[in-house]
Amino acid sequence: MAHVTNEQVDRLLEQALLLDDHGALARRLDALAQGYESGEMSRAAILVLAAEEWRQAGQPATALARFQSALDDGGEVAADPRAGIADTLFELDRPDEARDVIAAIRAGHWNPATALTVAETLAAYGDPQAAHDWATEGVRACPQGSPIRDSLLRTRYRIRVDLGLPEDDLDALLDASR
Repeated sequence: MAHVTNEQVDRLLEQALLLDDHGALARRLDALAQGYESGEMSRAAILVLAAEEWRQAGQPATALARFQSALDDGGEVAADPRAGIADTLFELDRPDEARDVIAAIRAGHWNPATALTVAETLAAYGDPQAAHDWATEGVRACPQGSPIRDSLLRTRYRIRVDLGLPEDDLDALLDASR
């Protein structure tokens, strides 16, 4: 398969949902990435999808390898693959390495989708204050009306409530987006 369309990937995802077989989908996405020559989405984006499916299939080590392959590929992706690497490192009980990866992301250029992934990861693995910081910075970096912005606002709100922090001006943006 030389040229990959969004429709092909969507069909694969739909089939996997119906069959509830993440391992089979991960293998099909791996094969799609291997045969990739061109497409409506990058090989890196396909590798990220495969990594996510490997995680759902209970194979975090394989997922880590796919996230690394996506990073090495350098193709266009919604969120920096290093965010997925950090999340997977936490899952593999390698928190120091995960935090190093997050520090490297912070030190460079990141986008709001990456901030959302990092915020959710940190919230899930017991660092709500850092998660709140990432969500706040992500909101501030996001253009108004962006779906990612709304997701960041909702994530930030949930974390803020968990932390017991008072409402602030960004909470009003969440109310306005509804």
